[in-house]
Amino acid sequence: MREYLPILIVAVIIGLFSVGFLAAYLLEKNKKESMGFDRHMEDREIVRRLLRYARPYRRQFLTVFFIMLFSIVYDLASPLLVGHIEETVKGKFELPYLFSIVAVYAGILIVSLVCTYLQSMMLQKTGQKILSAIRQDTFVHIESLSHEQLNNLPVGKLVTRVSNDPNAISFMFTNILINLIKNVMVVFGVLGAMLSLNKALTLMVLCFVPFVVLFTIIFRKFSRKVHRAVNDATTAINTYLSENLSGMKITQIFNREDRKMADFTEKSRQLKRAKYARMLVFGIFRPLVYMLYISCTLCLFYLGGRAVIEGQSPLGQAVTSGVLVSFYMYISRFFNPIQTLAEQFDQLQRSFASAEKIFTILDMEPEIVDAPDAVELPEIRGEIEFQDVWFSYKPDEWVLKGVSFHIMPRQTVAFVGATGSGKSTILSLICRNYDIQKGRILIDGRDIRTIKLSCLRRHFGQMLQDVFLFSGTIRSNIVLRDETMTDQEVMAACRYVNADSFINRLEKGLDEPVRERGNNFSAGQRQLLSFARTIIHKPSVVILDEATANIDTETELLIQDSLEKIRNIGTMLIVAHRLSTIQHADNIIVLSGGAITEQGTHQELLHRHGQYYQLYTLQFHQQQLLRSEG
Repeated sequence: MREYLPILIVAVIIGLFSVGFLAAYLLEKNKKESMGFDRHMEDREIVRRLLRYARPYRRQFLTVFFIMLFSIVYDLASPLLVGHIEETVKGKFELPYLFSIVAVYAGILIVSLVCTYLQSMMLQKTGQKILSAIRQDTFVHIESLSHEQLNNLPVGKLVTRVSNDPNAISFMFTNILINLIKNVMVVFGVLGAMLSLNKALTLMVLCFVPFVVLFTIIFRKFSRKVHRAVNDATTAINTYLSENLSGMKITQIFNREDRKMADFTEKSRQLKRAKYARMLVFGIFRPLVYMLYISCTLCLFYLGGRAVIEGQSPLGQAVTSGVLVSFYMYISRFFNPIQTLAEQFDQLQRSFASAEKIFTILDMEPEIVDAPDAVELPEIRGEIEFQDVWFSYKPDEWVLKGVSFHIMPRQTVAFVGATGSGKSTILSLICRNYDIQKGRILIDGRDIRTIKLSCLRRHFGQMLQDVFLFSGTIRSNIVLRDETMTDQEVMAACRYVNADSFINRLEKGLDEPVRERGNNFSAGQRQLLSFARTIIHKPSVVILDEATANIDTETELLIQDSLEKIRNIGTMLIVAHRLSTIQHADNIIVLSGGAITEQGTHQELLHRHGQYYQLYTLQFHQQQLLRSEG
């Protein structure tokens, strides 16, 4: 036996090295053609951060670990028992003795099955709790990001981070980690059991271990990269779908279906190529490990069988038929976890790639945060002051240039000017959707940066040109899930802003369903619901940003009446292109190029014959022309 052993080992080494180099070449070639992704985060850091979510459930994982030990007993004991049964049958022992061995085997099998069931149930429940925590943290963190950060993040990417990526991470906790630990323990346990049976045959098996390590290192190197490629391609296609499905009407109007289909086809091909790359990595690793298993089994059959036939005792330990059977089963136990390791590594790298994407979002520091000494104000009177405010969205491209004005509580102030003059920017800065670069913004004499964001925004009510309604009912869109508000309060707010004029005509009233973005209501009806939503939350400052731009004449009359009522609530800030809607404002501030050119009442500005006079005269002539054509 010894004279053939070196020859067999050398032959196996040459063959495996050849296959290993071939695999490395193919993977490197595939890397150059379809990947090119750099590692963004170390595995150690990802594991450390993920374990923070598992820490609250360490008792459950510890329980699963002890349950797992019982199932490992079956993996280690069953080959010994089967080998003992073979020798019992060959040695023609008494039937009761054979029955007792079979009964022990069956008992261990039943205990293993029960433990596997309990382990699976506990892991699934714990994994779902961890999944919920990760998804919750991601969504809450996205809510804390500033407007500018959200504008730079495609909606499809955020949806993928909250919905898809946590699922891959959950699989790591419910299946991968515990099985990785189990498989490692099984491998070492099997090696220990084989050493106790026969050292020579165990050394033969160990000759294959370096190649297992080599292939695993190669697989690990490329698996993470292909998973990152798949994740990136999936995110790209989700982002594209989110944007283009929302804008499908524009695509149809301009007859761009073919162009959009071509773009989608290209992104779909990129996803296909990324998945092919992942299949190639996985498809090479598992056959290699299986080849190791077959090679090791053949060596066992030849060397071990020869030792049994010739009655040899290598290293002083006899090889019997029972030992040979046990070794055959142990080799299967040894390589099966390694083969399974391919799938587990595949899933693990997918989890790591998803975790990396989630942590990229979680690592984004919100640009707008509370100052350490920020205070909570019980109420706001509505006095607003800008002191030499400079602001830019991009460095050195100033949108506001030294803007200063003072608004007294309960005043109605309008901002007018050409597109891009900074009107809407001023309203965003007051709510601290962005932070200014120079100057100060004061609310009731206090710098807004010293007021907690939640407090500041709670006292503001905003009505925008593009009203966003959530799927649900009219009631849920007005109260915004605040269940403390009664139907009487909701209807009172609707009557206050004349929204009851169409709600009462609906079959279900406040329970009328609202489809996505409120597309089953007219622009005017959506705007009235926006008014009701603002009024019911009792703001101290009301902001209207082009709130009357795209509505019909009948609805405009209702809104004008609503505006007169809203003026009694508190300070009102208005941006409007229709100058007829702001004639009764206490102060009108005219902007041009990011600076204030003039301000005063409607009559004062007309008497000055300045920029406001020109805007008003132009609109007046346009209205006269439209009436004459009508």
